[in-house]
Amino acid sequence: MLQEPDSMEELVYFTRRVIEPKGKVVAWVFREKCPKCKKALMGKPQEDGKIKIRAKEYVCSECGYKEGKYEYENKLTCNIKYTCPYCLFEGEIQVPFKRRTYQGVPAIVFECSKCKGKIAITKKMKDPKEKGSSAGFDDD
Repeated sequence: MLQEPDSMEELVYFTRRVIEPKGKVVAWVFREKCPKCKKALMGKPQEDGKIKIRAKEYVCSECGYKEGKYEYENKLTCNIKYTCPYCLFEGEIQVPFKRRTYQGVPAIVFECSKCKGKIAITKKMKDPKEKGSSAGFDDD
């Protein structure tokens, strides 16, 4: 059973999506503790009390330790609750929080535990290309 978040403050990423024709997905990624001081959660830097949304690094609020966005995010785990759009199986899975190119769109991709169908959580507002065009995977 996956641990569900209590608040958005403890998350790096959260999404709730409908996957056509009848599937749905809820995915979240917890923030990790600072690898240096192990006291506070890493987060994006703040300027004048506002979080820098497009920051290229994560910072510890206690000790000031900095880590690059990609190095930090590649260590994280994505927790997913889903209903498979192919077989309607309801399941839970944990996958690395790493986006891959799937049908031409950055996405977190995982397989249904029952029918092994590929399910993709695409970046917001991006639609996968049709099957005829480059439907393969490219690792980023």
